Amino acid sequence: MTSRVKKLNYQSLVSAIRHIHEQCAVQAGKAVNVTLTLRNWLIGSYIEEYERKGTDRAKYGERLMDSLADTLTALRLPRCDRRELYRYRQFYLTYPQIVEAVNPQLLRKLTGKEFSQAVSISKSNNALANIVESATPQLAISGRNLLDTLSFTHFAELIEINDPLKRSFYEIECIRGNWSVRELKRQIGSLYYERSGLSKDKKKLAALVRKGAEAAEPKFAIRDPYVFEFLGIKSKEVMGESDLENALLDKLQDFLLELGHGFCFEARQKRILIGKKPGYVDLVFYHRVLKCHVLVELKVAEFTHEHLGQLNTYVSWYRKNMMSDGDNLPVGILLCTQKEHALVEYALAGMDNRLFVSKYQLELPKKDEMKRFLEQQMKDIGYGG
Repeated sequence: MTSRVKKLNYQSLVSAIRHIHEQCAVQAGKAVNVTLTLRNWLIGSYIEEYERKGTDRAKYGERLMDSLADTLTALRLPRCDRRELYRYRQFYLTYPQIVEAVNPQLLRKLTGKEFSQAVSISKSNNALANIVESATPQLAISGRNLLDTLSFTHFAELIEINDPLKRSFYEIECIRGNWSVRELKRQIGSLYYERSGLSKDKKKLAALVRKGAEAAEPKFAIRDPYVFEFLGIKSKEVMGESDLENALLDKLQDFLLELGHGFCFEARQKRILIGKKPGYVDLVFYHRVLKCHVLVELKVAEFTHEHLGQLNTYVSWYRKNMMSDGDNLPVGILLCTQKEHALVEYALAGMDNRLFVSKYQLELPKKDEMKRFLEQQMKDIGYGG
């Protein structure tokens, strides 16, 4: 130790401390992800065990998941709605080999009893044998490797794949390329598995995919929506895509409230579930004069049709799920920024009530007003021209 200290200069001291901090942050992120994955897997195992052997299971029957979701939500347990509970159960059934990766002492600590008494992974159940047989022994990945390298959000995408061979393909590529969740979703959507099967030069295709793939950054793993809810962190603290976006959203929220046109603030980074996929609306207001929800989406980027499509999806979801008697149709405001440029788009979601549209044009901020506000704020923050 003494010889190492003698060789330190100031710059190497700073580098050493930074390296220690970054490595510890990475390890902390991995530990949280592993614990969250185990939490969801164990929830799934208990649900499966209860459905097979619960002493009063007949009392609940097909209402089990609804009743369980209501009870757990009342207890303020995050991510325990009906859809998520089904997902945990499917995760357990799809990946029984996770149990191989966990220290028995840790399992006892988590379950409060011998794991074999809490949930059955017996040979008679053939769970471990089935997973190996379905994916073939050459492709089966150990539970330890899966648990160490994939987050639960990765697993949530993978369990949607019914074909075991196809799922194994993406597991291997995900681990080999250290794919982010976004990259995994992109490759599934681009039919990489099917393209690989048809390709005459599979190695070349794989090389091209890996070259353009987005790698996961462990230090940002804490931003995973499952993780921040698991840790009780508010979405505002972690969901912003950049410092600029957060700064603009802070100013924008105040700006709209100060207009005095009837904006009542409801939520920031409002989580909504569209099918099986979560979405996050940047700002949600209720306008007491227009009697409708106003959704605001900010994109620190140049306008694309995908941005408008996303906002229209959110507006349509609010129209179907959040309107009360007497409400008018929700509207959306899309703000796209670029250095020396700002674009404002209003999503009307097919409104055909001319009176309402006219009133909407009077009560909501003018596009030019919003554009000037954005451009001025970007200059103040240091992103102006």
